[in-house]
Amino acid sequence: MSEVFDGYERQYCEISASLSQKCSSASILDGEKKKQKVQEIKTGLDDAETLIRKMDLEARSLQPSIRAGLLAKLREYKSDLNNLKSELKRITTANSAQATREELLESGMANTLAMSSDQRGRLLMSTERLNQSTDRIKEGRRTMLETEELGVSILQDLHQQRQSLLHANNTLHGVDDYVGKSKKILSAMSRRMDRNKWIIGGVIVVLVLAILLILYFKLAH
Repeated sequence: MSEVFDGYERQYCEISASLSQKCSSASILDGEKKKQKVQEIKTGLDDAETLIRKMDLEARSLQPSIRAGLLAKLREYKSDLNNLKSELKRITTANSAQATREELLESGMANTLAMSSDQRGRLLMSTERLNQSTDRIKEGRRTMLETEELGVSILQDLHQQRQSLLHANNTLHGVDDYVGKSKKILSAMSRRMDRNKWIIGGVIVVLVLAILLILYFKLAH
């Protein structure tokens, strides 16, 4: 595992836990205290998102066997970050709704809030459909990002395999060159041995003839 990734992971977990507590406390606050808490949450979310990007870069720089597990962790942290963003949106939306109601009451438009039960039902249904569409868009975007990550990982693996094949091909060419040189050396040695055999045979024939001549002259006298 990567010590750098582990360091980023610890920082993210601490920030995530702190943000969860702040979201819980912000939901029961109001006024300036709530605004201050919301600003702290936004700052924390920015820090968490920065750590997510750092972890993503670090994971992609590691070996494929390690990278796959880290990217799986990273997807969980991204999901956790999205949940925190949704919680912040819920808090700020509730805050905005409260402020709007107060403005309507102050401006003498309180009668707008007294809409019929049927109108409120239609509005709630429209809001629910809008939320469902937003969730589907988020899910599609998340799936697209995961597919992109998988594609990048596969391309990197294919590149490494191509480099390995090229290295193996170069090694085979080197072996072929050594085999060719070895064949040439063996052929030269074989020719030299044949030549030495003929020389030794000639020397033996000359010696035999000389011995025969010596014996002949001795026997003749």
